[in-house]
Amino acid sequence: MKTMEIANKLADLCRQGKNEEALNTLFAENAVSVEAGVPPGMEREARGLAAVKAKSEWWLANHEIHSASVTGPWPHDDKFVVGFQYDVTNKPSGNRMKMDEVGLYYVQDGKIVREEFFYDMGM
Repeated sequence: MKTMEIANKLADLCRQGKNEEALNTLFAENAVSVEAGVPPGMEREARGLAAVKAKSEWWLANHEIHSASVTGPWPHDDKFVVGFQYDVTNKPSGNRMKMDEVGLYYVQDGKIVREEFFYDMGM
């Protein structure tokens, strides 16, 4: 697939809440996921598809999602960005918050090889 096809497919799957399917079909085995901050008990970078999936599973297990929306994608050569807006409650703390983040995705050989997330660290 070309970059824009991957971008549209990722945004569509995320809009449908099919994040696991997106990981299974669009990401390379050696994909790297980088957070703006360090998730509790984890590393800032998840290396390899298994680690990226584990990070996603941790996030879903620790957050109750009240609403979610996806904006974009916006392409740029072999990269694209997608916006994510969430209203979630952190299950361990009980704190409800609105999150607004952007994911920057790098495509190589028809697969996503790197994602980097940007968000307000003061949340």
